[in-house]
Amino acid sequence: METASDPVDTDVSSPTERSNSEDTRDNIIDVATEEFARYGLAGARIDTIAAKTLTSKRMIYYHFRDKEHLYLSCLEHAYRVARAKEQQLAIEGLDPLVAIERIAECTFDHHWNSVNFVRLVMIENIHNAEYLERSDVIAELNRTAIDQISRVYEDGVASGVFRAGLDPLYIHWQLSAQCFYNVSNQATFSRVFGRDMTDAGVQRQLRRHVVENMLRFLQ
Repeated sequence: METASDPVDTDVSSPTERSNSEDTRDNIIDVATEEFARYGLAGARIDTIAAKTLTSKRMIYYHFRDKEHLYLSCLEHAYRVARAKEQQLAIEGLDPLVAIERIAECTFDHHWNSVNFVRLVMIENIHNAEYLERSDVIAELNRTAIDQISRVYEDGVASGVFRAGLDPLYIHWQLSAQCFYNVSNQATFSRVFGRDMTDAGVQRQLRRHVVENMLRFLQ
């Protein structure tokens, strides 16, 4: 496995330099995410990532220390984007049924449009969440998803539209499982059953079914 030499002593002090540094970091994350999602942690190469970015191998090591830290940064970024999309939903004060529908649609759409997120999570499961456990931020990031569902669920129970006694974590599990499988198994499912599960019409139906399943589960 590739490792890094000691970090380069690079002074970044002015606003312009800080902005350039952030742009460089973002560019590395984007390229590295694609490489890790395609080839896994072991298969992705720092040399390849450097060649596809606007920077150098030396600067990758400066920003991320080594390949494992770069991989973890990509994983954190993927979760950060997913949780940010949920937090941008305008669901405060909505009817709980409508709020759950919005959350379900958002989750379905994000998984479908973020294949690399799904692949990174699959890879991390192969590693038994070893790298995720090292993160100081992922647990806190994902807590916001449960908090959001908890608030909607409690409102629904209070208003009599949701049944009591459910764990918000299990609600999140049910929703994530459906949306994740839709992406993670699309190739094998399509081949085994002879139907293109990536077809736009099929995806519209599945999206609606996921929403309906969540509403039936909760009511």
